[in-house]
Amino acid sequence: MRFVYCYSMRDDPDAVGEVAPKHAAYWRELGLAEYIGGPFADRSGGLISFEAPAEGPAGQLVSNDPFQRAGLINDWWLKVWMPQ
Repeated sequence: MRFVYCYSMRDDPDAVGEVAPKHAAYWRELGLAEYIGGPFADRSGGLISFEAPAEGPAGQLVSNDPFQRAGLINDWWLKVWMPQ
């Protein structure tokens, strides 16, 4: 299943800058099939798309995101995506 994880960041540039390298490394090092992700141009948040077997495992990946663990996410959603 293909998932999209979209999130908006808290307005705390220093904390976000400190955690951003850990966030990027976390997602890269998972080695997920078809992973693609990155920040929005204005750095207000980002979008990640990846493959996972089901919503439960996908949600666990999101829960372990360093931005989530540091409390830097304002709002987020995780959806199954069906690109054509």
